[in-house]
Amino acid sequence: MEKDVEKLIIQLQMLNQQLQSVLVQKQTLMLHNTEIDHAMEEIKDNTGKVFSIIGPVLIEKEKKSVKQDLNERKEETELRIKTLEKQEKMLKDKIKELQEKFKEMQSALGTAE
Repeated sequence: MEKDVEKLIIQLQMLNQQLQSVLVQKQTLMLHNTEIDHAMEEIKDNTGKVFSIIGPVLIEKEKKSVKQDLNERKEETELRIKTLEKQEKMLKDKIKELQEKFKEMQSALGTAE
């Protein structure tokens, strides 16, 4: 029974690490989304030249093309965020389930002694 408890603790630790990784990825994507929003706001009323960075090079592009690129990137990041949110929920549910199982095992060990 104690070996089962140890396995459960290891499983919980691994799930918590996975959850932390998912949360960091989600936060990074949300920050990226905010940057895209700022860029879209900047070019919204711009009547001058619009530039885009491609690798280490800054090139002039049509405003319409830049807006389209930004919209595509925003859609892509939002989709990735939704995927990460699903993973986050799944991991949290599994962690909660294992925590309850851990409490049951602790109770069983406590009454067995």
